[in-house]
Amino acid sequence: MEWVVIVSVLVMTVLSLLRVNVILAIIAASLTAGLMAGLSVVDSIEMLVSGMGGQANTALSYILLGAFAVAISYTGITSILVNYLIRVLTGKKTMMVLAIAGVACLSQNVVPVHIAFIPILIPPLLKLFDEMRLDRRAVACALTFGLKAPYVMIPAGFGLIFHGIIVDGMVQNGSALTIKESALSMLIPGSGMIVGLLIAVFITYRKDRVAKPGAGGTEPMIKAPSTEKVTFNSKHLLTIIAIIAALIVQIWTDNLIAGALTGIALMFLFIVVPFKKGDKIVTDGISMMGMIAFVMLIASGYGTVLKETGAVQALVEASSGFLDNGNKSVIAFILLLVGLLVTLGIGSSFGTIPIIASLFVPICLAAGFSPMATAALIGTAGALGDAGSPASDSTLGPTSGLNADGKHNHIWDTCVPTFVHYNIPLFVFGWITALIL
Repeated sequence: MEWVVIVSVLVMTVLSLLRVNVILAIIAASLTAGLMAGLSVVDSIEMLVSGMGGQANTALSYILLGAFAVAISYTGITSILVNYLIRVLTGKKTMMVLAIAGVACLSQNVVPVHIAFIPILIPPLLKLFDEMRLDRRAVACALTFGLKAPYVMIPAGFGLIFHGIIVDGMVQNGSALTIKESALSMLIPGSGMIVGLLIAVFITYRKDRVAKPGAGGTEPMIKAPSTEKVTFNSKHLLTIIAIIAALIVQIWTDNLIAGALTGIALMFLFIVVPFKKGDKIVTDGISMMGMIAFVMLIASGYGTVLKETGAVQALVEASSGFLDNGNKSVIAFILLLVGLLVTLGIGSSFGTIPIIASLFVPICLAAGFSPMATAALIGTAGALGDAGSPASDSTLGPTSGLNADGKHNHIWDTCVPTFVHYNIPLFVFGWITALIL
């Protein structure tokens, strides 16, 4: 049983690297896990399907956000943005990438919309990226950094939820901690992500690169916005009002679906978008975000298979032989490795932490780790693998924007670069933190 997680994650990873569609790769990994756990093929499929509902809310919100993004693009307001950026940032590739990272950071703490901004901001910029010969892998790294680093280090917005889950998991298993202490314990691991971003932007992906048509394996989903001069008009003002209203409703109700529906409804009520265009806008929205939504559903089902079969717990228990020697450096290394494997499969740091907290806390208490060192191990183990996982919204979100024209591959242009630049420094810095706190 202890090999279930390892083998199934390897199946998903290898198939993904071989450019097998990520949905098929996750299904294959789920069936592998089920069969190795003693389930039949039918039982494995039924367990997979039963667990898909866990991300139904997220999947629907992504599709509606896609439709909202298409409606916004229809008004031409994105052409104004593109023209401004062409005027200000042409030839300044590094500034462009760092600016995108900054905007992405705001989406986690200040304006908690998570990946909702990506289908609105990124597709209109793709033509500019090509003109600048900007390596889109750098942009993928910038987006994933902004989607992860802020909540890992800052206890506000999604960060408050993240650290609240860490604290709850520790308290429930006999280790007291405050949210402030949890956030402080993650500052060093989070700084590893800053190092990874700087290496990606200034060293690895600084050279010119031309995105090739068809590299993403899909047909273009967008038409590049016109670069002709567009004058700001009343429709653009009403569009901004719809965007602000959608944001306010999302924050007020804490529901992404309610926010997206508000934005779409106002676009039609203001007659910014003709009602007769409704079918096309929703269809184009599904084309842009439907894939990511369905991957989230399948990933939720895969996570259910791993949890319900006891595969995760079996993996930790099998590792206990390496954890009995009292060597903190070895124990921390093994725990982080387990977290990496589990999160790669489940694709969600938020969903992984409750699972691993119940398993990590007793081990850390017995080994003599301080509460803050334990929090660092749990938080880092949960964050590990989120970047680089084919099933994570931290990678699916950037791909949904960067591959809107069919020129960006999810695995090789998003998952592999983000895995290398964030999981390696997270692992190293998290391991060091656990030993010094």
